[in-house]
This record gives sequence, structure tokens and C-alpha cells, in this order.
Amino acid sequence: MTNKAKVLYSGKLAGYLEKNDSGYTYMYDTGYLKSDQPMPISQTLPLSEYPYNSHVLFSFFDGLIPEGWLLNIASSHWKINRSDRFKLLITLCRDTIGAVTVLPDELEEEAENG
Repeated sequence: MTNKAKVLYSGKLAGYLEKNDSGYTYMYDTGYLKSDQPMPISQTLPLSEYPYNSHVLFSFFDGLIPEGWLLNIASSHWKINRSDRFKLLITLCRDTIGAVTVLPDELEEEAENG
């Protein structure tokens, strides 16, 4: 399983989320930052050329994960432990209601090469 995800904002690559030994890192893509009027993916993750680090999954990303009965169905269907928030995020947040989409890094590479 990948420990890195691409974060899209309105279909454009905005940055990268990575799960590592010390927690999580989010970094905006330099091309996105230099693009015409880039938007932050969240008020808690304003535009920055520097990485954001957290010991736990950033609350913005955690908030994208479904709750309640939908989480129960999703976690049992894909056999994902409910405490594995990163795997839930990259599995369940490929088609969100809002402008932000999270894709496992290898899926995006397959789409680009396919």
C-alpha cells in the first residue's frame, strides 16, 4: 500500500500528503503555487511553500472521511480497519462532494500512463 497521496483541488494537482514514521506531511505542489490564483485546500492549510507536519492525520483530511453507517459499509466492504485513517482517506475520498479529491499516488500515475 502506498503511503503517499496526491491531493487535487478542482481537478488540478494541489499537493501531496504523505504518511511517514513521525506522522503526516502535507506540501503544496510548486506548480500549483505558481499557477494563476491558487486556492488553499483548507483554511487550516493556507498556501505555503513549506511543508506542514502533524503527528496525526490533519483534521481537514480526517473530516473528508465518511462517518456513521457509510463508514461502516465502506470499511467492511474494503476490509479497512477504522483506525487506519490514511487508508480510509485514500480509498474513500477519490470522489468527494467538495473541491478536494485524494488519490493514492500510484493510481494517479496509472491514469497518467494509461
